[in-house]
Amino acid sequence: MFLRLLFVLLIALNIAVGAWLLLGQDDAHGRSAADPGVPELHLLSERPPTPSSAPEPASPMSVAPAASVATAATAAASTRAPSAAPVVPPPAPSRPNTYTCMALGPFATQTDMRNARASLTNQAARMRSRQEQTTQTTGWWVYLPGGGSRDKALELGRRLAAANVGDYFVVSSGDQPNTVSLGLFKDPANARRRREQVVAAGFPAQMTERTETVPEYWLDVVIADNGHADWRSRVKGVGSHSTGCF
Repeated sequence: MFLRLLFVLLIALNIAVGAWLLLGQDDAHGRSAADPGVPELHLLSERPPTPSSAPEPASPMSVAPAASVATAATAAASTRAPSAAPVVPPPAPSRPNTYTCMALGPFATQTDMRNARASLTNQAARMRSRQEQTTQTTGWWVYLPGGGSRDKALELGRRLAAANVGDYFVVSSGDQPNTVSLGLFKDPANARRRREQVVAAGFPAQMTERTETVPEYWLDVVIADNGHADWRSRVKGVGSHSTGCF
């Protein structure tokens, strides 16, 4: 009995499903879901393309708001824009310094040169010190050649004494041994008078300059004050001459 009832229910369910599938699909039989006379709705993607794609002219009502928005944006931008900074002209180029390069000296000692360098520290752009060797006159020598031997030099000395020519001595060493020295003079005029005196007494006196090599000290300076620095008020007792800049 139960099986029969279940079989009848299954047959009824199949009939109901078949009727729904057959009668419930309106689109499959060409029927529209809209009422007669009402246009159907279509998606934009489903619309066929139109022959003319020219855009429709904008209405005055739509242009006016756009112009208002642009005017407001321009006014806001001008309000927010910072004011331009004033243009400052560039400073006038300064006149370049001209340099005067010279050598000061000679200084007698290194101490004198160092003192001069300290005095010119605020005026000189650059300085350098140097030492050179120079030949310096130590005096003028009046003498008589001794004849090559000490005995001849002593005999010449006795003859000078007999002629009343004093202040002489016989040189026994050095670069001119066995020479009769008649004096060493700082002033060449005094040396010439001594020679003339001995020549007048009958002796062939000679005069020669005596020299020696001594160091001398120089200070090279570069003055950047357009050559107007008064270095002479700070350094005294020395000369100067132009030299190459360094």
